Amino acid sequence: MIEINSRRLEIDALRAMCAIKRHGGITRAAAALGLSQSAVSHKIRRLELSLDCELFSRRTGGPAFTTAGQELLDYAGKILDLHDEALLSLAKTPLAGRLLLGFTEDTACSDLARILGRFKKLHPNVVVRTKVRMSLVLRAMLERDELDAAIVQIFDHEVRPTDVVLYKEALRWVSHPELELRREEPIPFLSFDDDCFYRKWALDVGRDDVVLETVFECASSAGIVSAVNAGMGVALLSDRHIRRNMHIITDRLPAPPSLAYVVRRARKARNPALDSLIAEIQAEVGRQGGLALIG
Repeated sequence: MIEINSRRLEIDALRAMCAIKRHGGITRAAAALGLSQSAVSHKIRRLELSLDCELFSRRTGGPAFTTAGQELLDYAGKILDLHDEALLSLAKTPLAGRLLLGFTEDTACSDLARILGRFKKLHPNVVVRTKVRMSLVLRAMLERDELDAAIVQIFDHEVRPTDVVLYKEALRWVSHPELELRREEPIPFLSFDDDCFYRKWALDVGRDDVVLETVFECASSAGIVSAVNAGMGVALLSDRHIRRNMHIITDRLPAPPSLAYVVRRARKARNPALDSLIAEIQAEVGRQGGLALIG
């Protein structure tokens, strides 16, 4: 039996555990954290030796958390939050002012709220106001200087040198596996509303042998996912919204561009409070591995 004084909970190992849970395996966690698979495995093995218990069953099909591993995970998130908050508190500088921020639905319904809450606690003299809109609307608001910054989704080729890239993912055509698309008939299109740049791209790019007929419009990704699952038509969805039972279409329709989530600023003078917040969002993305805070 190892005495409790000799046991250690290494922060990097706890972060690796959380990444494995979030990304569904060591290989994906390693890629998200920018480490080799062996480096992540080594961190977990050292933690197991320190605690004198198995955290993974390592069964066929990928690592699964043991009872002890699952119990430690429940603490790991709290420990990491306190660790990161303590570092921020020690490094904080007096900030004041107002920030007007824009977010998409994906980012608003994410871990970003926790980051903003922590930022407010550390900088009580900074007033933060947020608006949730579609990416195209937010981009227009930035051009009119109605926001200080926004997290928006754009096509990868539209990234500007001044944008802070948080995450990239694929955009795909999807349908229900049993949906039959007849070549002589228009393709039923499940679309976001007029403010969606997916929709504008799909309707503009066109092909002589493909006609899209919009049969369903919805501003919510949850509504589009439900319509796809109901077999109502074909939709453009990013990777995070694709479900296992969906069929990814790779022929007949034009290949969609890749996507990027970026922090984009308005063309205003630099704001120390905004600089600090963006730095914290970037740090959180790095700690979590990829844009785990979204979706």
